[in-house]
Amino acid sequence: MQKDDMLRLLRDPNLIHPEKLTLLLNIANLAETLGMSCYLVGGSVRDLLLGRPINDLDVIVEGDAIKLAKKLVEVYGGKQTPHFKFRTAFWHVPNSDHVVDLITARIESYEKPGALPMVAPSTIEEDLRRRDFTINAMALRLDGKDMGEVLDPLGGKADLERGVIRVLHPNSFLDDPTRIFRAIRYEVRYGFAIEPETLRLINPNSLKILESLSGERLRNELNLILDENLSAQMMRRVAGLGVLNFIHPKMPEFDQTYSDYLEMDLNLDIESDRRAMGFILWFMDLSEEDIFLLVNRLDFSNEMSLNVWSGAQLKRSLIHLAGSPPSVWTYALEKLPLLAIYAVYLVSHEDALLSYISIWRHVKPHTAGNELKAMGLAAGPRFGEILLRLRSAWLDGEVNNETQEKELLARLMRGE
Repeated sequence: MQKDDMLRLLRDPNLIHPEKLTLLLNIANLAETLGMSCYLVGGSVRDLLLGRPINDLDVIVEGDAIKLAKKLVEVYGGKQTPHFKFRTAFWHVPNSDHVVDLITARIESYEKPGALPMVAPSTIEEDLRRRDFTINAMALRLDGKDMGEVLDPLGGKADLERGVIRVLHPNSFLDDPTRIFRAIRYEVRYGFAIEPETLRLINPNSLKILESLSGERLRNELNLILDENLSAQMMRRVAGLGVLNFIHPKMPEFDQTYSDYLEMDLNLDIESDRRAMGFILWFMDLSEEDIFLLVNRLDFSNEMSLNVWSGAQLKRSLIHLAGSPPSVWTYALEKLPLLAIYAVYLVSHEDALLSYISIWRHVKPHTAGNELKAMGLAAGPRFGEILLRLRSAWLDGEVNNETQEKELLARLMRGE
């Protein structure tokens, strides 16, 4: 593809928003004044060549990315977040949600398999050779007379055309086994195939290193899969390659029906969290002991752990709650996260759960605590019992209007 063709893609508003293009050009122009060559790299170039919209802007400079970020803030405003260890910086664009990842061209070395890399400045071609796959090892020049030129030292364009996922060297998965998850995501998302030699490198030697990775790194990779539209297909591929067992022997497979549920529009007064919903559904049928092992292995937050525990516990409790009046359901459910309740509804189709989410949890008696005080009732256990009894009466259809509630309240005050 010639430079003019790439420039047409770069200027296509269906592929890159004009505001983002302006950002890129401003960055490139400023980099040029600082004597730095500037490139769009990695997934951005890949998606551009595939005719897919670009979301993230990853920019590499042959120079000092942190120095460039400081200059961008000085000239255009916003703020910058430097990461000195990796010689990168985020530029938070002023009056915008845009964040640009600025990267110093670098080489990487690994003290041991699975460790985070040590970095040193390099040329753009050396930087491309440190990347995960050939399809991500391309760069698009953004500055000067060579703007629009694609650097492709490793055959990334050819592999894109063939639909092939290929690592750059035999130790790629040993250096960073999270690349295994990435290979699977790309394979399924784009309908590509992992090249046979690359597939052979996903073996017990590379998978074993997953055991040494932190729970946070593993959880992040699973989160990225749960974010995908074809998450169940990806998870089946993960399971088929034996990856789950190396995360933890108790990791269950991810059922297709769970993915179908994730695609649903909840259309309810619930803050929808696709990742949390995914894990609730995924771990719902596990024992308490296995859930304990997995939430610790994946270093879940307290909130995520509560969601997962609640989903599994509630599903086991359904048999005991079946046939109970609305008040019993309500008091059993009101301390549980709504997302967990809805997840259990999806798999059980228990109407009481949906009724709780939509109606019962909002039911309150007209009588308030200050009215009981005005009637001479002192604060104490009896106080709460009366309010609870009034609410139960509404939930269970014993009272249907305010007059009936007052009649019931009068009887309760008389001790009837």
